[in-house]
Amino acid sequence: MASIACTPPVPAPQSAPGPGERARGALLGLAVGDALGAPAENMKPSEIRARWGRITGYVAERPAGTDDTEYAIFSGLLLARYGSGLTPARVGAAWHEWIADRDEGPFRGAGFSERGTLENLRRGLAAPISAQHRHAWSDGLAMRAAPHGVFAAGRPAEAARLAAIDGSVSHDGEGIYGGQAVAAGVAAAMAGAPPVSVVAAALAVVPDDSWTARSLRRALTAAHRGERAVRSAVVIGGYPWTDLAPEAVALAFGAYAAADGDFADAVLTAVNMGRDADTTAAVAGALAGATHGTAAIPADWAAAIGPARGTCLPAIAGHHVLEVADLLIRAAGARGEPEVPHRAHDAEDGAPAKARS
Repeated sequence: MASIACTPPVPAPQSAPGPGERARGALLGLAVGDALGAPAENMKPSEIRARWGRITGYVAERPAGTDDTEYAIFSGLLLARYGSGLTPARVGAAWHEWIADRDEGPFRGAGFSERGTLENLRRGLAAPISAQHRHAWSDGLAMRAAPHGVFAAGRPAEAARLAAIDGSVSHDGEGIYGGQAVAAGVAAAMAGAPPVSVVAAALAVVPDDSWTARSLRRALTAAHRGERAVRSAVVIGGYPWTDLAPEAVALAFGAYAAADGDFADAVLTAVNMGRDADTTAAVAGALAGATHGTAAIPADWAAAIGPARGTCLPAIAGHHVLEVADLLIRAAGARGEPEVPHRAHDAEDGAPAKARS
């Protein structure tokens, strides 16, 4: 494992957003990127151009987050409850209570890695054995890792540690590394690090010789040449699945670096590169949102994001990413305090209980 680089603090300008605004920017940015990218998921840039030209805003009639947003809310609520006391057993219990042991939505648990995880959990397997399925390398952890960076703002190593615990139920190897890179990058951005340091923080928490690290380095090297160069440097041509964590995470960081952290440019670059566009745009949006706060997100894009519909995870219906951001900030401020006992569900409807701070 690479050593954790110590990034010198960067003096923040007086107009720099505060922790709350960065937290809200990160999770709202994730949801906006997810909603912008969803229609372009699994498409090639040529197919995107043929259908819409260049995507510059929402192209869906009713834009909404997908499984990326709903699983990020799930991880955020869980982390707000346990904070640094998160354990694989607690993550596994939450998967059972909020997903595996409940009626599923139309998406039946989301992507391949989630399906494999749910099947293993229902067979009585627990972490890390529950993550032993064919898609443990997917970007399913990366899509839900931003809350760890929000909670552990300025502490990339801690964010990466928590992401690995979260991912132990569903992912292994490169799937874990991808989630750790996202969590660490968001944690650095939350502390005001510039884009180059955000990418460095991500690289510092994954093995130097990993596929994830190699893809991140290639994306960063190509970033100054724009989205076509980033895509050419990272995409695994001819591979039928677009949810490879090393590819998706590198595309997201490449889009963020190519845009020098600008929110709209970062997200739209990710969207127009296609592939797993909802996830890459969600990650790019989380990074840029943490960098600049909610003020950087176009108002009409932000206004379209409402409470989660529960299309993928019925237990998450009604929760809003801004609510989760506020919970995480309060939980981070209260870290070190004794844990307050609580129930796993709200008594009336069985939904995930609100985190105690």
